[in-house]
Amino acid sequence: MASVAGTYGRAFADVVLDQRLDADRTMTELRAIVDLLGESAELRRVWENPAIPGKQKHRLLDAIAQRDGVSRPVRNLVAVVIDHRRVRFLSRIIQQVEKDLDARLGLAEAEILTARGLGDAEKRALEAQVGKVTGKKVRAKYGRDASLLGGAVIRVGSTIYDGSVKGQLERIREAISS
Repeated sequence: MASVAGTYGRAFADVVLDQRLDADRTMTELRAIVDLLGESAELRRVWENPAIPGKQKHRLLDAIAQRDGVSRPVRNLVAVVIDHRRVRFLSRIIQQVEKDLDARLGLAEAEILTARGLGDAEKRALEAQVGKVTGKKVRAKYGRDASLLGGAVIRVGSTIYDGSVKGQLERIREAISS
């Protein structure tokens, strides 16, 4: 249900911005809860079971929040999701929160593939270049693909920037064959 994820996601993104919460920390806490749910079928069954009283579910949530240092707003979001029997949508809700926060904060997520590992200075320079092209701050995820031979392939949303040697060779081959 895209509308469920959208409704909860947009509302919580409002909370994060209105209360000036640290968006990165908040997303880390949310992902940790989703990971915990993914790892524990028992926890999922408890939170999804309508026969278990809400107070018991909240006590369990509070114990997890205290143990893991989860902030009050994140705890409250999860409590609302539990109360409205939307636990099965929690992962999608969190994806929507991240998407909304990124859009509102002017962030772009980039997937960067390189032929070799990059140093910190090279990563910062590459992210700065991508930021200039997109006009947004960049949050990058890096991967390696030796078949690129050199250079990088960068995906931002549905746009791909291919500056790899492999890509250049393919473009030369296409130009020669046509």
